[in-house]
Amino acid sequence: MKVGPAKKTIIVREYQLDIGIIQVYEDHMVSIFEEGATLTLERAYQIIGISEIHFREKDFGFISLRKNSYAIDPTIYSYLRELTNLKAFAIVSIKEIDMHNFKIEKLFYKKSMKFFIDFNNALAWIKRRVKAK
Repeated sequence: MKVGPAKKTIIVREYQLDIGIIQVYEDHMVSIFEEGATLTLERAYQIIGISEIHFREKDFGFISLRKNSYAIDPTIYSYLRELTNLKAFAIVSIKEIDMHNFKIEKLFYKKSMKFFIDFNNALAWIKRRVKAK
């Protein structure tokens, strides 16, 4: 399994947050959070702020690259739903627990969200969803 980004993808900006890294690309963002981190609403606002800086007038996708285990406040998804230019949300992991958690997270998000075990497949899906809208 390849978990790294596809070749020839250029990072526009990388943000080091207290819970992990947010990488911003031309039409999407990738999060890689640290082991044991907790993604709270306050921290989600930081990520939403980053999206507004880079994608204020532009559609984009989001990839949650789950290399590590961390906790997520599911109420965050009700705020993410309000981002009308967020066209696709992908979760990438090979862990079975993440697959189970995805089913629960999807109930809260209620928009275009998909689970992948391969980063490149997730990236291709994100790019199709962003371009299609």
